[in-house]
Amino acid sequence: MEFDFKKIQKILGIKLKDETLFKTAFTHRSYLNEHPKYENPSNERLEFLGDAVLQLLSSEYLFKNYPDHPEGDLTNFRSSVVCTSSIGKEAKRLDYGELLLLSNGEESTGGREREYILANTFEAVLGALFLEKGLAQCRKFVERELMHKIEDVIKNDEYKDAKSLFQESAQDKFNITPVYKILRSWGPDHQKMFKVGVFIGKDTWGIGKGNSKQKAEQGAAETALEKIQSVGQ
Repeated sequence: MEFDFKKIQKILGIKLKDETLFKTAFTHRSYLNEHPKYENPSNERLEFLGDAVLQLLSSEYLFKNYPDHPEGDLTNFRSSVVCTSSIGKEAKRLDYGELLLLSNGEESTGGREREYILANTFEAVLGALFLEKGLAQCRKFVERELMHKIEDVIKNDEYKDAKSLFQESAQDKFNITPVYKILRSWGPDHQKMFKVGVFIGKDTWGIGKGNSKQKAEQGAAETALEKIQSVGQ
């Protein structure tokens, strides 16, 4: 598969120079297994850098635009906007999936639509953009393509932590505190994936996946919250 360098320039709305850098940003590690002569690394290092850039820029945006909110609110606002599901959706909207370099196996199982792969790619592209164009250009991109969501997040109370809300509901309905358990983990140490279940007693109420235990727990809590809210309806 040929990498469409013109398309990523169109998506980002900017003229780019380093095609190799952005090709790397779209290279999933699975691709390397099937293409041993491929000269680029995977996008994991760029993802690491992009994650830091995203945390900084989203924090700066919230700090400047919501001066009347305390630190706790800002943290929850940020978590709701830069979480895997949120940035994965934006990466899908931007058609990042079409540009991904994946193994045949990953592609055949829906890798181009997989939320955490798209989210990781969003961060990797941001890391590449930072290296080529600097922080100011990254700021424009993040504010245009991601932070526009924050008003609706606040309006609809979407920033409230799913784990906290589920715990409150579980204690209210059953007088029991939920327990989170790692059901499975896989991948190299620097790119671990986790599958976590949340339980009330012996019953499974939700399962989540993520590239950290915290993200997987949040995913499990979100599923469980939807389920428990239907109890008694």
